[in-house]
Amino acid sequence: MDIIALQSLNSQILWSAFALSVLFGALAQRTHFCTMGAVSDIVSMGDWTRMRVWGLAAGISLIGFACLAAAGLIDPTKTLYVSNRFLWLSALVGGLLFGFGMVLASGCGSKTLVRVGGGNLKSLVVFIVMGLAAFATLKGITAVLRVNTVDSVAIDFLTPATLGQWLANATGFSPSATALVVGLALGLALVVWAMSGRDFLRFDNLIAGLGVGAIITALWWVSGSFGFVVEHPETLESVFLATNSGRAEAMSFVSPVAYTLDWLLFFSDKSKVLTLGIVSVVGVVVGSAVYSLTTRSFRWEGFGGTEDTANHLVGAVLMGVGGVAAMGCTIGQGLSGISTLSATSFVALAAILLGAVAGLNYQIWRLERTL
Repeated sequence: MDIIALQSLNSQILWSAFALSVLFGALAQRTHFCTMGAVSDIVSMGDWTRMRVWGLAAGISLIGFACLAAAGLIDPTKTLYVSNRFLWLSALVGGLLFGFGMVLASGCGSKTLVRVGGGNLKSLVVFIVMGLAAFATLKGITAVLRVNTVDSVAIDFLTPATLGQWLANATGFSPSATALVVGLALGLALVVWAMSGRDFLRFDNLIAGLGVGAIITALWWVSGSFGFVVEHPETLESVFLATNSGRAEAMSFVSPVAYTLDWLLFFSDKSKVLTLGIVSVVGVVVGSAVYSLTTRSFRWEGFGGTEDTANHLVGAVLMGVGGVAAMGCTIGQGLSGISTLSATSFVALAAILLGAVAGLNYQIWRLERTL
């Protein structure tokens, strides 16, 4: 492959990721797909419908990734989430911070972008502050703190720290075959659980769960298969095109928000190039805006007062710091990450959900104090 063909392939990857993200933004705006909203429904009303939608998306993501890996279209060990290091403390602490923060900020990273597209100026502020906090945790002052604290506590394995690999080690079966069985089993279990909910089989629930899961799977293919070059014409090394990490990526909305701000601020710097993460951020906003404008649901919305502003600012900082420490958000670790069966991703997801429950109970406690 020559340089011209490589540049053409890079453009195709970016346009593919953008198109899938536009679809995600429109779908999330129409169906109100939101992990924090799902947890809130359970805590406040005991309603599990939106969590079942999320479970359906997770199930499809697991099944999709397992099939891609089994077909040899993607190598799980070369994805962003899989390594021999089990970063349990980073995932735990980062997840708790992110989960609590997304409650204060009225939504996770993806919901923030969807609301920006719908005219929510509060979410625009959250987007900027979260991005700055995330970038500081990637390369700035909180990055030093992260590296010297939570990231220094990890368990190193001789093999990838995934559920499939651990089960293969325990049983002696082939790691690839075991990963396929585990991925399909967990995915099907989540799909069956989601579908079994009373009154769940409605159009919006199905297109949200099936659509989001399919989008995650498609992005894994775009990045991990379509975008994989065995031999770069200049370096002669294998490379995953258009990724910030240099590994296969899917959808996530913390670090990519930081890279988006970096790209915008240093646009004239030719070393700052578009990546899958950056175009995904822009795509979600565009998709949400297009749907909101065409359905006339676009509404400008601002802060309700000083306390509302403070809550969103604190929440944005917690999401930025926590999301980087946990290596992802409710989409990044919650859907993209767990689809790889990464042990770190499961810890991060559990911590995010616990942090969200704590944040919601805190909000309820604050509300009761004012009555």
